Amino acid sequence: MGVREIEVFRTIMTAGSTSKAATMLGISQPAVSQAIRKLETSSGIQLFVRTRGRLVPTQEAAALMVDVNNFFIGYEVIEHRLKSLRNFGIKRLSIAVHPALGNSFLPRVIAAFDTAKREMQISLQVMSSRDVHQAVSSGQFDLGLMADEMPVESLEHSQFLNSPGVIVMAASHPLARRTLIGPKDLADVDFLALNPEDSSRRRLEAALSAEDVSLRIRVETAYAHTICELALLGVGVGFVNPMAVRDFVERGLVVKPFSVDVPFISILVFQAGKPMTDNARQFIRALRIQLNRDLAHLPQK
Repeated sequence: MGVREIEVFRTIMTAGSTSKAATMLGISQPAVSQAIRKLETSSGIQLFVRTRGRLVPTQEAAALMVDVNNFFIGYEVIEHRLKSLRNFGIKRLSIAVHPALGNSFLPRVIAAFDTAKREMQISLQVMSSRDVHQAVSSGQFDLGLMADEMPVESLEHSQFLNSPGVIVMAASHPLARRTLIGPKDLADVDFLALNPEDSSRRRLEAALSAEDVSLRIRVETAYAHTICELALLGVGVGFVNPMAVRDFVERGLVVKPFSVDVPFISILVFQAGKPMTDNARQFIRALRIQLNRDLAHLPQK
């Protein structure tokens, strides 16, 4: 069993037919069929049922495809890294970050970092905290920023952000006239919530439960930026990571402090045992400088 046969298998599964797979691979249709027969013979598993000249994947093929995709993702990462090393040498930094910090905070950091002057290339990938954890653990990225809902025992880590969440709403909302929002203020409003697995949402609900307050949730979403957009459109009131609000304030979003300190926590993570490059150290310094600048613009109690 060789990589070529695995590649042919993956292409058939993706394309849906041997003819399309042959076109994508630039080989003949009989060559595609031959590669699949070779793979089935060497593995001892029937991967396709031949029906009316078509290859129909078996359950075994579907199960194998999961691992094949993981293999090729790793292979493509290696190809991408080799290309980047050829073009940029070691002056490259790859960063995985969860959406609350990745959608606007990290672009501000990168702009201030001045990659052109440093002749650096940065790969910035925004993904869930779970995916950040996996990507950094596997060595695909130099560093990551993720929410505290993921375990950190297997990674080198330090706390990056621990800041109280803020309440956001449209300027037309009745609560916009308040200086400070308390738990009781949230009892009878349409609420825009982060998903139930979000650690900050769980902390918020625990704080409200202590005040005998329940949320009237209208929308659930994984993204603070979506909550800000919905709040700006008057759909409801949200509780979000303070790093997510800056760009929306310029568009009229009202941001108020919450009377209870319910923190949003982000963790800076690295692969355990992997030496940190000078590029990474310099970028982390830029991260913390921008964080202090942004925190200074937040509303205070």
